[in-house]
Amino acid sequence: MRTSSQFVQPRRCRHYRLQTFRPSEDGKTANQQPESDRSSLSCTDPHRLHIEIMSPSKFSLFSSLLLVLSYAIVAQAIPATKAVDDSLISLSIAKRFNLTGSANVVARDQARARGLRAQAIARGTGTKPLSPSPAEPTSISATNELLYYVVDVEIGIPPITYELIVDTGTANTWVGAGRTFIQSQKTRQTRDTVLVDYGAGEYMSGVEFTDRVQLGGPSQGLIIMGQSFGVASEWSGFEGVDGVLGLGPAVLTIGTLSPDSTASIPTVTDGLFSRGYIGANVFSVYFQPSSTGDPITGQLTFGGTGMYGAVGPVNYAPITSIESSSDFWGINQGLRYGASSQLLSSNPGIFDSRTTMILLASDVFAKYIDLVGAVPAPEAPGFYKITVDQYANLQSLFFTIHNVLYEFTANAQIWPRNLNNVIGGMPGWCYLVLGDITWDSGSGMDFINGMTFIERYYMVFDTDNSRVGIANTPYTRATTN
Repeated sequence: MRTSSQFVQPRRCRHYRLQTFRPSEDGKTANQQPESDRSSLSCTDPHRLHIEIMSPSKFSLFSSLLLVLSYAIVAQAIPATKAVDDSLISLSIAKRFNLTGSANVVARDQARARGLRAQAIARGTGTKPLSPSPAEPTSISATNELLYYVVDVEIGIPPITYELIVDTGTANTWVGAGRTFIQSQKTRQTRDTVLVDYGAGEYMSGVEFTDRVQLGGPSQGLIIMGQSFGVASEWSGFEGVDGVLGLGPAVLTIGTLSPDSTASIPTVTDGLFSRGYIGANVFSVYFQPSSTGDPITGQLTFGGTGMYGAVGPVNYAPITSIESSSDFWGINQGLRYGASSQLLSSNPGIFDSRTTMILLASDVFAKYIDLVGAVPAPEAPGFYKITVDQYANLQSLFFTIHNVLYEFTANAQIWPRNLNNVIGGMPGWCYLVLGDITWDSGSGMDFINGMTFIERYYMVFDTDNSRVGIANTPYTRATTN
């Protein structure tokens, strides 16, 4: 566990979000709308976070004029170089490898999967835990995250750059793990503390602040005033980075604040959309697979799809309605090995950029390794391996997502052979990037499509329409591994 107590505690001040309707310190409710209107503005449904607030039926003409006037005043105070009609904002993202120590990739992924599922179940039953789970195996070091993607985000006046992990499986954004947070003239502390448990021994605990957040550097001038984020006073598992940029649905933040435990926190994407910087509450990611330890730059785009990456159309699938996956970027998915070996029919699961592997329900994974002829790899714990001759006969996997077939080639199914040593593997073997999620199908989360899947496709995450988009890229059928 690391602690960080170097940020200066400011004087307490009141800060309220229109969307969350937190009670003020004097016990009254900020933004005193009628009770009938407050329910429609609640953040408990992230897909209505900023839609209902602009509904003309909710405002009188007088209120609407005041709202327009308020936006006019803000527009004069906040520089902006992006209009809604030209509202795609793209940031460079870089791949980071942890090439030191023992990289127990599968065990870490499995622990994270258990943590995500436990949090989902707890949210569904109203018993979300408020402390990191002590039940995680102590043998799994939180520093064992082998690869992740980072993006630079600037906070404060003058802006200070923080390198944050891109995380589609959670929604809290926070800093303070590496670089110390320095308050500026725009920094405001809310009345809430923040606690986020990621599983796998990873967590952050701290205080919620709002401040000026800038994306894209001075060239884009994309500034979000009053954006919420956490500042860690304690954390574990985030060595080498400054924190996390949470890009999951905002509902995932419910239960992370105290005392406002039922309130959700608008994400950075929500902040961009509500302020008119982007025309749609959408972001897309384009990662690139790599067979070396060198960083490979990808692209994170807000407001739609970027200028490069996608090959062919983007096909969309609705967010699943099945609990345990429905809070996340979750979909229903079929899976087939080769021409006729069905593994999944239309089962729920999620996309998570901080899970390295593709994790399958235990019974499904057992069928897969039997078809492939893989054996456990004791030198690389949790991995299964095949010989070079078996690899020559390895058939493609076919993911069926909303009636569209996506081919996952034989090369995509193996770990980069140039990096076998990183996972403890041996030369001359092929290690599979699919693993056991540690529970059987029918749980509500039967798979996690992690980074090894996401790197092969262009991914679009659409809050407006509650859907996920997928397109091929030049790397979908690459032979880089």
